[in-house]
Amino acid sequence: MNELPPMDPVAERLDQNVAARVWRGMRGLVLDRYERRKEVCDTLGMSFIRVKALRLVAAEPLTLRRLAERLTTDAPYTTIVVADLERRGLVERAPHPDDRRAKIVSVTPEGVRAADVAERILGAPPPALLALDPADLDALDRVIARLLA
Repeated sequence: MNELPPMDPVAERLDQNVAARVWRGMRGLVLDRYERRKEVCDTLGMSFIRVKALRLVAAEPLTLRRLAERLTTDAPYTTIVVADLERRGLVERAPHPDDRRAKIVSVTPEGVRAADVAERILGAPPPALLALDPADLDALDRVIARLLA
């Protein structure tokens, strides 16, 4: 059996350092320099967890349990979030057709409009990205696609 030669420890450490620097840069771009959460929260007048819940439910109706899993929140807190969205007229709860203990959360027409506003704000590329050379943008697109695969 052909074994791969051991990785040079210095090269491995350099690769890890480069990867760490790239990760810090990506985080800095998304979470610091071009962070859009405050803008979307101010525009919609709600916390980001509510925006996130609304976007998830706008994509597909979810049970409260599944929504809690997707939000990584506990069931009682998810219920509070959904109740607030329901008071705002953005979502509605209905009994699950197959499990009377469960509730399905679905988006209302007003919720669709609010989720669309959130998507436009969160999805708008920053000017620096739009200013990239097309070849650089294509290369970045390929790298991100590989990272997400």
